Amino acid sequence: MAIFLTGATGYLGSYLTDRLLAAGQSLTLLVRANDPDHARQRLWKSLQLHLHADALADHLSSGRLRFLRGDLTQTRLGLSPSEWDRLAGEHDAVVHAAATLNRRSSRACFDVNLRGGLNVLQLARKIHERGGLRRYAHVSTVAIAGQRAGEVVEEDEARDFGRSDWDPYARTKKFGEHLIDELLPDASVVIGRPSIVLGDSRFAETTQFDMARAFVGLARLPLLPFRPEWRLDIVNADFVADALSALVLADAPRHRLYHLASGRSSPTFREVTEAMAAAGAAGRPRFVPRLGEPVKLALAAASRARSVPALAKGAALMDVFWPYLEWDVVFANERVVEETGCRPVPFGSYCPQLFRFCREGGFRYPYRPLPPLLGDLDVGDWRDASAAARAGCRA
Repeated sequence: MAIFLTGATGYLGSYLTDRLLAAGQSLTLLVRANDPDHARQRLWKSLQLHLHADALADHLSSGRLRFLRGDLTQTRLGLSPSEWDRLAGEHDAVVHAAATLNRRSSRACFDVNLRGGLNVLQLARKIHERGGLRRYAHVSTVAIAGQRAGEVVEEDEARDFGRSDWDPYARTKKFGEHLIDELLPDASVVIGRPSIVLGDSRFAETTQFDMARAFVGLARLPLLPFRPEWRLDIVNADFVADALSALVLADAPRHRLYHLASGRSSPTFREVTEAMAAAGAAGRPRFVPRLGEPVKLALAAASRARSVPALAKGAALMDVFWPYLEWDVVFANERVVEETGCRPVPFGSYCPQLFRFCREGGFRYPYRPLPPLLGDLDVGDWRDASAAARAGCRA
């Protein structure tokens, strides 16, 4: 496949880039950047979690990996009509992984998740109308299921417009799925819905810290305002990437909708805290569910404490993620497990090393600067190559 992929500079997008390259695919990545050097800087920052500099340089110089400087939210992704037409003509698959996770901003979610998603869908539709679209894959979220409690949710039951949504992120992602059904009803489509993505089962390092910060904060508390039997549908990022890339490359996926989740094997709060305690990463807290409502009210008030920025930031983070901690909902994952053979790794088996990495590193990833090997490369920029080709034709 010749795959056009958005979101490569994001957390899950970097995983998908790595997996699809490892599978021998040809990728063109949409990168928001001022110039080729800026684009290489952003790609290196994102992909250094997965690739050594020489491997990334090899992918770029061989042409297996190209980047396209553009903007998801602009008409035609910020491209000229001829560049837009060329983009559609050179690719037979689209993987849309870009999104904003800003759960507090309706405007940001509308611009990126809806307007941006619609622009990518227009590209896929153009390829499909030419008869060349082999696969359209979209990274959604289980949060589209809306406000629920104490349920096991199947894929076809999740999207319910009669339910209220937790936040603008969930609302715009849900409508984004609806747009796919409307614009690509007869195309080969795969929609993957990850649950809470937290860490990698193979190593402790991560570049995504918001949810990890919330969990580490909870792990330090002697009292937890939850019921110990409530379940946490948490998945490792490597499982999500393995499963979704397998579906992207499958000859004929059996379904359009897949939960990339822990499903019925999701751990309870007690199981997670016991695993942390056994590994010496935290103590054994006492569960006091009656504190739930007072804690929620306190978090909401503290998030508005502008006179204490650090307190407000931490409280706002917890306030945003709180619904996903107490809803006790899991998402059936039999489809993806049976079809791809990929299985999520139990969170309790790898969370202690993840939490230690986060605490000891101050919730920062030790990014390395762009190596000269990559900075000296004058390749990879699809848009510059396009301009050069047009100049050659005119000559």
